[in-house]
Amino acid sequence: MQGHELKKVDDAVSDVAHGLTLTREFFEKLPKTDLHVHLDGSLRLETIWDLAKKDHIDLGADSIEELRELISPGKTHASLNDYLKGFEITLKVLQTRENLYRAAYELAEDCAKENVGYFEVRYSPILHTQKGLSLPVILEAVIDGLKAGQRDFGVMSGVIVCGMRNISPEVSLRMAELAVAFKHRGVVGFDLAGAENNYPARDHLGAFSLILSNNVNVTIHAGEAYGPDSIHQALHYCGAHRIGHGVRLREDGDLLNYVNDHRIPLELCPSSNVQTGAVKNITEHPLKFYLDLSLRVTLNTDNRLITNTTMTDEYWQAYKTFDLSPQNILDLIINGVKSSFMPYELKKAYLRDVKRKAIKLFLREANINLNIKPVTGK
Repeated sequence: MQGHELKKVDDAVSDVAHGLTLTREFFEKLPKTDLHVHLDGSLRLETIWDLAKKDHIDLGADSIEELRELISPGKTHASLNDYLKGFEITLKVLQTRENLYRAAYELAEDCAKENVGYFEVRYSPILHTQKGLSLPVILEAVIDGLKAGQRDFGVMSGVIVCGMRNISPEVSLRMAELAVAFKHRGVVGFDLAGAENNYPARDHLGAFSLILSNNVNVTIHAGEAYGPDSIHQALHYCGAHRIGHGVRLREDGDLLNYVNDHRIPLELCPSSNVQTGAVKNITEHPLKFYLDLSLRVTLNTDNRLITNTTMTDEYWQAYKTFDLSPQNILDLIINGVKSSFMPYELKKAYLRDVKRKAIKLFLREANINLNIKPVTGK
């Protein structure tokens, strides 16, 4: 689609912005990205049960219903640390190559079912060594599962390797070395995850020095369980290109303007942010405030199982809660592609394709028929 054609359909979307009522099915059809999704928080409940039975793992539950109660998908927690307890169960079944492969493959399938055409899945290989797997094997298993998912379902993806705030800077450095070794082999970025409060990002400068000197993309969990200073450290100490969550950025107007001026993307995960106590309820989430200020906001799941959500759910909830306009929704979709860590030339072509598909869906919903030419790939 050429520039003048995009302008034509952009104007059409603007024309139908008022009075158009959208359904959940519409959001399911929309092309979407998910840039912030944790592998160990996004398994299918049935898969955990199946893998535990296969490997004779005691999950502390006698039925899948009891397992559901233990993990408590979608429950609101007292804190981020309380929310993270669910991972103690999911990690039990992610200690073999076969199981890691299956988790990655099924995540690709789940994304495909709701038209998430590109996602970046993050996890920390150090958490999957309980049965003696080497770090490269742990990473290769997930990458292979994602490749098989792309082959079978047409979903593109990349891996973000996580250092862990609450383990040690030495472990984060090992994870950084692993990410560098697998750059261009499936790894698209590096993250710092785990409990945020009392574990400052600046303690892990060795890992980020290695990452940045090897031109690896950086996203860091910040501004979720701790305030704007966490975001400041992520940006100015660790060189983050994106911010994971960033809900508390609004507490520092000067830093907010810096993030906006430099087009630093925020990986917002509204449902998760409510469940971890980062915001009191969904109506107090800063998503619409950030959108109105033109921050580069992306919408994400965080953890499909633990949070009990999908990308469709996140869009549908945001639409209903904040009365998002078609332009707001289109901005979120475009921001997701622009903020991804995919190579620039691929990103350009993919953005054209995603925008074309999204606008056609909007126009179809409004019963407007425009002759939109297919993307040529140039």
